[in-house]
Formats: sequence, C-alpha cells, structure tokens
Amino acid sequence: MRASIVELRYQMKDILKALDRNEVVTIIYRGQEKGQIIPMQVNDQTAIQDHPFFGMHKDKGLTVDEEMQQLRGTRYDDI
Repeated sequence: MRASIVELRYQMKDILKALDRNEVVTIIYRGQEKGQIIPMQVNDQTAIQDHPFFGMHKDKGLTVDEEMQQLRGTRYDDI
C-alpha cells in the first residue's frame, strides 16, 4: 500500500487495516518515497517458562516479598 502524508492523517483506519493484512505501507511525501511502515512479526510460540529471566532466582529459596525487600532495602539505608 502507498499512502501520502495527508492519508496518514485522515485515513489511519485504512492504513491500520493494511498492516493487519501484513502489507507494507510506503509513505509518500511530495511524490517521493520517504519510508515504510512494516507490520510487526508476532511469534506466539515461545512459552513464558522458556524465557531465561523466568526462575533465575529459584536457587535462593526466598519468597517474593523477601526478594523485593532485599532489592528495595529500607527507606533510610543511608542514615
């Protein structure tokens, strides 16, 4: 899809529909191509348990509240 700056302003609904259809939207300004809007590539196949951050402190044996207390400290640590 090709869209001018004016179309970006007044026809954003159509441009968003084109992105939903995985179309690349080329931006035109005064007859020249200025850029492209590329749809996001969504990868829904990764489970949260497979992320390296998940369970990184499981060996410490602390509860969530204890861990947060260690991270935050007390209100007046420097006194």
